[in-house]
Amino acid sequence: MAGEVDSLDCDVLVVGAGLAGTAAALAAARDGARVALACSGPVFSGSSFFPGTWGLGLVGPDGPGDGADLLASVLEVGRGVAIERLSRTLVDGIDGAVAWLDALGVGLRRAEAPDERDFIPCFDHKRRSWHGLGRGPFREAMGPALYGAAVSELPFHDLVDLVGGPGGVRGALLANRKSARLLRVDAGAIILATGGFGGLYGRTLTMPDVSGTAAAVALAHGARLVNIEFIQIMPGLVSPVGGVVFNERTFRFARLEGFSAPHERSLLESRAGHGPFTASLPDRIVDLALAQAGPRGAAVSYALPARMPEFMRTYFDWFEGAFGTSPSRDVRILPYAHASNGGILIGPDASTGVPGLFACGEATGGMHGADRIGGLSSANALVFGRIAGQSAAAWAGRGHRAGACGEATLPALATAPCAREVMRDLRRLMDGRCLILRSEEGLGSARERLGGLAERLARESRPTKDVLAASATTRARQAALSASALVCAMLERRESRGAHFRCDYPQPDPAQARPLVIALEDGVPVARRRGTPRG
Repeated sequence: MAGEVDSLDCDVLVVGAGLAGTAAALAAARDGARVALACSGPVFSGSSFFPGTWGLGLVGPDGPGDGADLLASVLEVGRGVAIERLSRTLVDGIDGAVAWLDALGVGLRRAEAPDERDFIPCFDHKRRSWHGLGRGPFREAMGPALYGAAVSELPFHDLVDLVGGPGGVRGALLANRKSARLLRVDAGAIILATGGFGGLYGRTLTMPDVSGTAAAVALAHGARLVNIEFIQIMPGLVSPVGGVVFNERTFRFARLEGFSAPHERSLLESRAGHGPFTASLPDRIVDLALAQAGPRGAAVSYALPARMPEFMRTYFDWFEGAFGTSPSRDVRILPYAHASNGGILIGPDASTGVPGLFACGEATGGMHGADRIGGLSSANALVFGRIAGQSAAAWAGRGHRAGACGEATLPALATAPCAREVMRDLRRLMDGRCLILRSEEGLGSARERLGGLAERLARESRPTKDVLAASATTRARQAALSASALVCAMLERRESRGAHFRCDYPQPDPAQARPLVIALEDGVPVARRRGTPRG
């Protein structure tokens, strides 16, 4: 490889610094591992710290006897595609994760009026234990904890690739965006906590560092993906400010431009019960109307009550403080890509099946299904983040210590001047073909065009010494592979279920009530059905 490469040796490298990544880093360090924490943005980034909403809800069992009911609800809401052992691990770990946050000194918010209907989580049927997790309180508690555990922080480092061979991964190559130099990290274990697929879309409610490219890296090294067709699509604001989550609870007080249907009020009332779109409820026609509203979005008008429920008041107070205007004036909304219900397939110990490679948080899948109960994404990040850290530290401690990756294993630097244009075209393609309205024709066209974008990158790539240009080209190539994996899953699921809607197959098919697993075969994503139908 041309040029010098900086190096670092550690036991565990965590890539991603949101809730899951920071939890994993601290858990690994407290188990005695030497930990490095790398992320594309600043520490405390990713979807967990997206500023387009007031904070995060965190739900769990409402008392000792509620765990079994919550698990049953997770599986029911998963609509046949959640993996029960992962869902059980999630539910069983929530109380411990909340206690862990309390011990860290994170000031969790409690509901003042917990019996209000708005505290029933999205898609759930009853009240659960609810906590509000603010970005500030988490950062203020976790920052000193990471420092005290001697975690080495590597902000503004992009993941270029993992390093290893048939025996598993044993390091990673990062691009330092501050110094424009490469950093080779030799590590006994790697944890991917890089978030979901939101960055593959132009219209997205996530942070810029959630690129969706780590799924391609994992695939290329032998990991598999699961349930990735289930991208949560949320209504978001176009105005009075853009790129902000719309408070779905206000639907029951709203009129929506362009939406007229029998039982209109009852449909909007139902739609107020969940944030993300679902194809599995009659109120899906509200989102289908939004999807056809055009780029300006659909206008929303309100008849708000004099005394708003607590959940809504929290949103209104945050919005007015953050943007200096009311979220009830000049409102226009459109569907946006948001969180991912699927991702890298892991086991209950957060292992990926690739020796030395672990994953956690929104980058993973299986514990959720076609739909996800509101507040379980943050719970998932904390529960499996801690598990991933402990598992990775144990793996490194069993003699899988960092060893020199060696210059021969590192790729040559190459850049394609078209990388930025390719990413622009890719995101437009995903917005047009892979948001709510999906079809055989549209997805087939998307697959062909993604192949063409990948071919263009390969055709126009040239050797370079410019680390940042090479890193941008690599990310574009990985984005094309991740997007192709998504399209593969969306094409294979010829039905409508949960977050996945097919215009040409608008009803659920009981024979397809099982997870789809994506693997790489001869460089091409291939879908396989896992297990037997659950109905």
